[in-house]
Amino acid sequence: MLTPRQKAPDLSVETLGLGRFDLADEAPQRFTLICFYRGLHCPICANYLKELERHTPAFAERGVTTIAISSDNAERARSMAEKVGASELRFGYGLSLATAREWGLYISASRGKTSIGIEEPALFSEPGVFLIRPDKTIYYLSVQSMPFVRPNFGEMVQALNFVIKNDYPARGEFTGAV
Repeated sequence: MLTPRQKAPDLSVETLGLGRFDLADEAPQRFTLICFYRGLHCPICANYLKELERHTPAFAERGVTTIAISSDNAERARSMAEKVGASELRFGYGLSLATAREWGLYISASRGKTSIGIEEPALFSEPGVFLIRPDKTIYYLSVQSMPFVRPNFGEMVQALNFVIKNDYPARGEFTGAV
């Protein structure tokens, strides 16, 4: 189980037009926000990523870089980026399911076509949002077993104001006996 303050797993994926994203090489002022999404087949992901696109400049003002990543191939990732109207948000693709598991993401099996008529991949990861410090330790994580009820990016921007002002530590780090 991943916990705050521990080193994040390795993460390296291709991006749309920006070369390879490698978390080891990422150098944000404060955090890297990684948003794992289900894929092009998910209409909820599209709306969620539109919200992240809209808030990406506010994250950048607070020293936070952003990237959305799925196990989709380049063509499907490009279609999602177009659907979202991405101009600020980076899109990574080709996430291996083994890496998704290392990040604690849930894996689902296809149920065929979704409500928007797009075929689900045979297997794909469910959503997760992470804030990773420049030293590659986990600050915040939220993983979902369903596409519904995800962290709100507007609230996260406001929370970052508090975190930055008060040098608020990562919480949920205790792993000892209880």
